[in-house]
Amino acid sequence: MGDGVSENWRKAGWAGWAGAAIGVIAAGAAAGVAVERLTVGRGMRVKARLALDAAGDYGSLRGTEGITRAEDATELYYEIDELPEESRKRLLRRKAPAAPTAVFCHGYCLSQDAWHFQRAAFRGVVRSVYWDQRSHGLSARGLAQADGEPVTIEQLGRDLKTVIDAAAPEGPLVLIGHSMGGMTIMALAEQFPELVRDRVLGVALVGTSSGGLGELTYGLPLPAAGLSAVRRMLPGVLKALGSQVELVEKGRRATADLFAGTIKRYSFGSRDVDPGVARFAERLIEATPIDVVAEFYPAFQVHDKSAALQLFADLPVTVIAGDSDMITPAAHSEAIKAELPTAELTVLESAGHLMMLEYPETVTGLLADLLARTGAVAAATNVGGHGRSTARSTAGTAEAAGTAGAAGTPGAADNSGTAGPSGASGTSGGAGSTAQPGS
Repeated sequence: MGDGVSENWRKAGWAGWAGAAIGVIAAGAAAGVAVERLTVGRGMRVKARLALDAAGDYGSLRGTEGITRAEDATELYYEIDELPEESRKRLLRRKAPAAPTAVFCHGYCLSQDAWHFQRAAFRGVVRSVYWDQRSHGLSARGLAQADGEPVTIEQLGRDLKTVIDAAAPEGPLVLIGHSMGGMTIMALAEQFPELVRDRVLGVALVGTSSGGLGELTYGLPLPAAGLSAVRRMLPGVLKALGSQVELVEKGRRATADLFAGTIKRYSFGSRDVDPGVARFAERLIEATPIDVVAEFYPAFQVHDKSAALQLFADLPVTVIAGDSDMITPAAHSEAIKAELPTAELTVLESAGHLMMLEYPETVTGLLADLLARTGAVAAATNVGGHGRSTARSTAGTAEAAGTAGAAGTPGAADNSGTAGPSGASGTSGGAGSTAQPGS
């Protein structure tokens, strides 16, 4: 092998593995490859991934499509799930008060499809808007970033305002955000407090943070000096990888099956997640180009919206955390709760960062309760039992977490301190609650 070929091979190999590792870090991963992945032939792993892709319908739900343009002319893609009566009103051109709209905001390296189970549950129950953040999903790459401007959480908040203006220009709103989506909602409130005051009925903050992300360890057992060095180096490493997109993406694709175990470890807290759901999470993360990973990462290090939380002080707020979340640990949700004492905090046991995929019925139930408390849906609305992603039975979890089950009454753990008939205990309001999904 000639020196030039050898050197190219070494570069490609380094970039491939580094690209795969950084791609995983984008969802919070930085270490370890599942042992079982190393004991199965690569051909079998590839076939298994293809079979899971073909078997699952995750991410297949679609609504009425729309595109709007952000302040820098970036095209932002959204979809609307209308209520049947709203569609009839439009056909008959009836003028009536606008129905409440739930706006779902996804996280970093994901897309609107991350809300698959909740979307299935709330169809026909509440008018809903799902959108892709700039440079994610079907939205266009950020034009400001192409011109060299850094991504900011504030810019994402203005993007959300643009989507609301296009997809829900009037009527009450319930804002629901996961991870970066929750930060986007905080940035919206900070910049458009009158929108919160005049139109927002309630807010759900799922696995998110109001600040302090620069201190995260991602579960790495490194000494303080080592973590400090990683934090200093990572932005530069990401920028370098982002400048070699084609080479790095080729490496990520070539090694994706080996890193699936790492993605699973950092996405989920339980061991028995449905393989189809785990593979769906992989696909969402894999779809985010390395230069997008690089563009967005620095924004999280300076994110601080603790003061903006006070704009939600008079609203019903639901905060959901996973006790095994290594991306935005439960302590960040507890900090939000400390700023909003009347918020309802639920910490899900054995739940990781992608809790809306890992324990969909539990998360859907908590959101259903919020919608009922705000009056966006009737208190007796039955959202059904959509989504079971673990091998364990989730019978009883609907009531425990507030999902509208057979009785058709959504409701989270009440102030009596009992979460429901499944035996999961906790309190709401001042003390927060702990739920045991699948117990």
